Amino acid sequence: MKVFFHNDFLEVYTADPAAARGRMEAVLQVIEAEVTLVDIAPAREADIAAVHTADHIRSVKNDGLYEIAALAVGGAIQAAMTGLTEPAFGLIRPPGHHASSGSAWGFCFFNNMAIAMEKLKRENRIESAYVLDIDMHHGDGTENILGHKSWATVHNLATRNRNTYLAEIRTAMENCRADIIGISAGFDNHKEDWGGVLTTEDYFTIGRMVRDTAQQNKGGCFGILEGGYNHTVLGHNVLALLQGMSE
Repeated sequence: MKVFFHNDFLEVYTADPAAARGRMEAVLQVIEAEVTLVDIAPAREADIAAVHTADHIRSVKNDGLYEIAALAVGGAIQAAMTGLTEPAFGLIRPPGHHASSGSAWGFCFFNNMAIAMEKLKRENRIESAYVLDIDMHHGDGTENILGHKSWATVHNLATRNRNTYLAEIRTAMENCRADIIGISAGFDNHKEDWGGVLTTEDYFTIGRMVRDTAQQNKGGCFGILEGGYNHTVLGHNVLALLQGMSE
């Protein structure tokens, strides 16, 4: 599987847990031998501006975070484009699902997923999109941006029960008819992370359900990194999801 990454993501750009030193290295050391790493180009500002207000973009620039945030968006776009024809993953940071059009919080600056999906739709590469957000925190930014659009479905998982969680995804995938499925892949719901719900094997199951649904729809799928803060297990959880998604 192609995994989109850039060495700049190794840099500590703020003091929040998503930017912590060693986080990306913890993923790379587990997955690197199993995937094809592909370098990332930053997103064009026009693609970011299709989703975010000029004031918000200016604010991110003033905070000195535009370059790293635009690079993350670029990785999401490249993963989404590749996902049209083969499963792909964006190993990116900062995360994005708490970024709305004119504001952001929760370690996020630009909404990587929403910008990628909007670009696919704007360029007529898809007619419909489904965002499955498996982070333990509600992806309010993605919902604010895409939730009202007729062509997009945003599904946030809320239950704290493991069996119910997996059953909800299974039902959702059974009813999904989208051209592309994007996983906002937060791994903080793992039993050894903040959420304490899922096992590593569950991420394989989720990846496989998404991949199977995409194939049934004759569509595509991709994932991008959101949360996940226990460096000891993060890489193994990412690998499990990628193996589930792999053809």
